[in-house]
Amino acid sequence: MRKAIVLVSGGMDSCVTAAIAKDMGYELYLLHTNYGQRTENRELKAFYDIASYYDAKDTLVVSIDYLKKIGGSALTDEKIEVEKGNLNRKEIPKTYVPFRNANILSIATSWAEVIEAERIFIGAVEEDSSGYPDCRKIFYDKFNDLLSVALAKDIGLKVETPLINMKKKDIVKKGVELNAPLHLSWSCYKSEDKACGECDSCLLRLKGFMEAGEIDPIPYEKFPEFYETYLIKRRGV
Repeated sequence: MRKAIVLVSGGMDSCVTAAIAKDMGYELYLLHTNYGQRTENRELKAFYDIASYYDAKDTLVVSIDYLKKIGGSALTDEKIEVEKGNLNRKEIPKTYVPFRNANILSIATSWAEVIEAERIFIGAVEEDSSGYPDCRKIFYDKFNDLLSVALAKDIGLKVETPLINMKKKDIVKKGVELNAPLHLSWSCYKSEDKACGECDSCLLRLKGFMEAGEIDPIPYEKFPEFYETYLIKRRGV
């Protein structure tokens, strides 16, 4: 079978990306990175749960905790507060981890050379996301340009971003269509027990489920008003 490395943070987007790669007929090799993020343990659990669900051929968990030492992000520095979610925010939020995806893609590329994988899948979303610069389509186009000259083996390796132009609602719909284990995923930036329902990631996720006409299966500490209203209407109360 053709081999694909899928970057699985444990979040909804990476969960659906794994489902897409599986549906395309790839043999899955799942990669997860711990970088000292606030919800590191919960994300790692989600990663292993998703890997088990898809019976991944192999898994690789790598520590890149130097990103925590570098700091500069609310996800890795406890002194920087995770902002309340704002779906209308224009500036890059404090949860951006500087150049994180380039670091992760480099690790995936090294692994791909060794196992001769054809593809690296990442669940980056540009259109309906927090506005991180390393989630833009141009970033991955340029990385693929680099791959064309950087490898010792000509294995035709490319990075695939199947969600890059999708809205969150469409990602939810695609996950439901492919029977992705959304109940096993974890997106919250702050909490490891119940999702906070307040951070950007929680708001984007809940907005996606609402607009897709679905109910998010993971537990929340509380819901934002728009989702609470949606649940009331859905239940006919």
